[in-house]
Amino acid sequence: MIHQNKQPLLSDLSALVLHHTVVLVLLTHFCASQSQIVAMVGEDIMLPCHLEPAVDAVSMTVEWARRDLSPRFVLVRRGGVELLINQNPLYVGRTSLSINKLKHGDASLKLSNVKLSDEGTYICSILTQGTSSEVKVYVGSVSSPVLSISKNSSGLLLDCKSKGWYPEPAVFWLDGEGNLLSAGPPETVRGPDDLYTVSSRVTVEKRHNNSFTCRVQQKDINQNRQVEIHIPDDFFIVPPSCDGWIIAASCLMFVVVVMGIALCKCRRR
Repeated sequence: MIHQNKQPLLSDLSALVLHHTVVLVLLTHFCASQSQIVAMVGEDIMLPCHLEPAVDAVSMTVEWARRDLSPRFVLVRRGGVELLINQNPLYVGRTSLSINKLKHGDASLKLSNVKLSDEGTYICSILTQGTSSEVKVYVGSVSSPVLSISKNSSGLLLDCKSKGWYPEPAVFWLDGEGNLLSAGPPETVRGPDDLYTVSSRVTVEKRHNNSFTCRVQQKDINQNRQVEIHIPDDFFIVPPSCDGWIIAASCLMFVVVVMGIALCKCRRR
C-alpha cells in the first residue's frame, strides 16, 4: 500500500515543481516596471527598457509607443530592421536603439532634441519575450531671470522678468537673510510656443546688507533660477517730490502776503 501511494505523490510533486518553474520563467521574462524622467527642452535623453535576465535582443521585435498618439508608435524594430511606415511624424529622425546594447538585452530608447510635445507615458514592448515596461516623461523649460531697478516716491522698485518657462513657475523675493518679501502677484503670459513669461515687482527700503534675490521656481520639474543684487546705500536717497516743492512755495507766498498786509497797516497808523 505504501509503495502504491508513493508514485501518485511523486507525480503530483513533480507537476507542482514544474508548474512553479514555468511561472518563475514567465515572471523572469515578463519584467513590468515603471520609471520617471524629467527632461529639459532641447536635451537628448535615454528611456530605459531591459530584459532580465539579459539576452541578445537584436533579432527580437521591439516596440516603443504612446497610447495618446495616433499613430501610437514612436519606434518599431522587427527582424533586425527599424520600420518607419507606422512611426508617428513627431518622432521622425529623433529616435534610435543601440545595436551593441541590444546584444545585452538593453532596448533603451534614445530620444533626441526633446520637445514639449514629448511629455507623456512611453511603453516599451519586446514582443518575442512578452516584456513590457513604462516610462513617464516630464518635459520642462527654464531660463535665468533678469532684474532691473528704478526709484519711486516709496523707495526702490525692483523688477524681475524671466522668459521661456514650462510648466508655469512661481516667483519669490528674498532679502539678504533669506526672508520672504511681500510682493504683489506676478504677471504671467503664455506665448504661442506654449512657454511662459513671468514678471514680478517689489518696492524695497534700506536694510542691513541691502541684498535682494529674485527666485523663479517650478516644483514639478524641480528647477529654479535666481538672480541677486546688492544695492549701495546712496541709492536709497530719494529726492524731494514735486508736491513738496509746491507746498513749500505756497507756504512762502502765504508768509509774504501776511507780511505785506501787516506792513500796510503799520504805514496807515
